Amino acid sequence: MRLLSKLFFILAAVALVPAGAMADKTMEADIVVVGGGLSGMSAGLTAVQSGAKVIVFEKLPSLGGAGNYPEGSLAIGTRMQKEEGKGNRTPLDALDKIVEYAHWRVNAAAIMALLQNSGETHEWVRNEGVAFKGLKTAFPPEKTLWTWHIYQKNGASVIKNFYKKILAGGGQIYTETPVKKLIKNKKGEITGVEAVDLLTGEKITVNAKGGVILATGGFANNKEMIHKYITDVQAPGMVDVKLRGPLIDGRTGDGINMALEVGAQLAGMQTIAGNSPYVNQDPPIRQFNGADYQKQARTSLSQPFLWVNKQGERFYNESAGSNFSDVYNAMTMNGGIMYSIFDDNMRKKMIKEGPVTPFNAIVVPGMPMKALDEAIEIGQKEGWLFKANTLDELAKKIGINPAALKETVAKVNKYAKEKHDPDFGRKPEHLFTFSDKGPYYAVEGIRAYFLTLGGVKINNKLQALDMKNNVIPGLYVTGQDMGGLYDSSYDLLLEGSASGFALTSGRMAVKHIVDTRLKK
Repeated sequence: MRLLSKLFFILAAVALVPAGAMADKTMEADIVVVGGGLSGMSAGLTAVQSGAKVIVFEKLPSLGGAGNYPEGSLAIGTRMQKEEGKGNRTPLDALDKIVEYAHWRVNAAAIMALLQNSGETHEWVRNEGVAFKGLKTAFPPEKTLWTWHIYQKNGASVIKNFYKKILAGGGQIYTETPVKKLIKNKKGEITGVEAVDLLTGEKITVNAKGGVILATGGFANNKEMIHKYITDVQAPGMVDVKLRGPLIDGRTGDGINMALEVGAQLAGMQTIAGNSPYVNQDPPIRQFNGADYQKQARTSLSQPFLWVNKQGERFYNESAGSNFSDVYNAMTMNGGIMYSIFDDNMRKKMIKEGPVTPFNAIVVPGMPMKALDEAIEIGQKEGWLFKANTLDELAKKIGINPAALKETVAKVNKYAKEKHDPDFGRKPEHLFTFSDKGPYYAVEGIRAYFLTLGGVKINNKLQALDMKNNVIPGLYVTGQDMGGLYDSSYDLLLEGSASGFALTSGRMAVKHIVDTRLKK
């Protein structure tokens, strides 16, 4: 069994369990944390700072998982909000937006507890030395609550910082050591875990005096569970959905399935955090961190020139292409696929002047898209980009009715001339006229997702509930293993909620264990 020695980034500290200590063994702890992402590391550091003996198990060779990548996290009532003059919002303001968006089909009590603790959690993270850039929003100022607190170096900065402090505080972190089973006594209490060292195959039993915290990140990388639970994927005739990343992904539903084995109830399992559109390349994450042509191909796909469905009709306000959750939903209602159409003048505009709308902070307006022609060449070879001299020919290549496409283009040209889109309200500055001469281009867009949002049903103390809505003593659920916080889709208006709730939930779970179970 090996104590953690490295992350994705190289760390100087190396801590190994001696080779002679590799036999099957039993260990004692106050708290066991299953998973080393944002919620797990938040729980680990809170535990050592509370004086509790904590063991964190991570099945991958390195920590953080998807928690390394968030740009920022949600918090309400922070110094940063006050410093920037945006601190007049309350947890109740945020809750009102959430329940309105979800039509109250969420666990409002648990959400409110997370919101109420989010500000304190942010201040704690900041006081521990994690650097922030400031507040950011993808929405008009009148729509946002300014919840998104942006890190200097993404979520990886939190993982690295907390890792060092957990070890310095006497906590133990084991990588390549997945937990396989929760231990339940005759009273129905969760009293520990059974884990396995992947390097030796030896079993480790840990007795947890205070409780076990599940922090395994949901089931985004479990295709069987995705197809079983996610309604959008099961629909007849729907183009399949792809996981955006990361390349190494341990989110296979371990915590949720272990909770099921001890009688836990599930909530919100049909909900996914959609992230669309993407070019049909595997893996989609390469459009974030791959070659320039891949980033620029994805950027061309999301430009506000013309989006059509399989019927050759518009289906969405192209000006709102940055709202990836809404795009995912709109694409789902149109069979899971779309085509972004542009002409050669638009191609030249992107190459020379850059995109009209940004692709996150990856390709932004004013940044010439010099690799776009390479993307067009590769896309044609791989079958996700199409080029034709006429609209009739382009329509045939993408399998839609030529008359329908030409009618749609003519309608958009009329709107561009009038600078008004009566159908979907595209911004006047995003209304462009198509040339009557080719060539024309079509980029095929598919749906992707980055998180699952369903999991174990919890109360507002983050305790797991059984099938009769009774607490399962000793079992706590955090991060993306929590169920019931979202209804049909990810609510982007509360920006950073997934990572913010992860950090806050890990801290809340430990505090409840320390205050109610370890002080008995």
